[in-house]
Amino acid sequence: MTQTPSILVVDDDAGITSLLCDYLTRFGLHTLTASNGHEMRQQLDAHHVDLLVLDLMLPGEDGLTLAQTLRSGSRLPIIMLTACCHTTDRVVGLEMGADDYMSKPFEPRELVARIKTVLRRSGGAQGDPAEAQARDVIRFDGWSLERSERRLTSPKGLVVPLSNAEYQLLSTFLKAPRRVVTRDHLMAQARGRSMEGLDRSIDLLVSRLRHKLHDDAETPTLIKTVRGAGYVFDAQSVQGAAACPH
Repeated sequence: MTQTPSILVVDDDAGITSLLCDYLTRFGLHTLTASNGHEMRQQLDAHHVDLLVLDLMLPGEDGLTLAQTLRSGSRLPIIMLTACCHTTDRVVGLEMGADDYMSKPFEPRELVARIKTVLRRSGGAQGDPAEAQARDVIRFDGWSLERSERRLTSPKGLVVPLSNAEYQLLSTFLKAPRRVVTRDHLMAQARGRSMEGLDRSIDLLVSRLRHKLHDDAETPTLIKTVRGAGYVFDAQSVQGAAACPH
């Protein structure tokens, strides 16, 4: 039986949380709420959560701080909400590990669509335990990516957390090693609609992935830029890439 996705909405505006609870429930999404970072942690400790809708402006710890803290040890998908409309704010939100970004005011139906898109890309709610045990591992240049856990492990055996967008980007590269992949294709695979209006998002995402792969930004050896074309994932040895998902 498919589990109903559980969404945690973190916003100090009671009117917005009430509206979203009613609306998300109508579309088959179980909704939890919190008004600050402390309540968010309580909900995460007490309940299984599939996706976090996180407001940028919160009392105490702000949304960017909470997103950065979560991303350091979790792959929980995050959609950030903000009343700010500056490109810089969106860039910072994405750099902190958000999987998508929406400006207030927004249409609740669009948020539902984006939630479903991010859940689909991240694997959605927990599924069949037997499927979770089928851990296909893709190895490249000493690194390993476990598909079922979406776990990246360094050559030194250290686990490197990946956001959903970073995982999608790496998966796309692993499907086409040593071949040029266009920026448009990477944008479609990594974020889809959320990339619209933010042309440099894919470059920032590549930069984040390079950092996590310890790939030097000035002279990268894994993710190389092809001017006017896109990027090449130049790993010397890739095993299992054909099975890597989009």
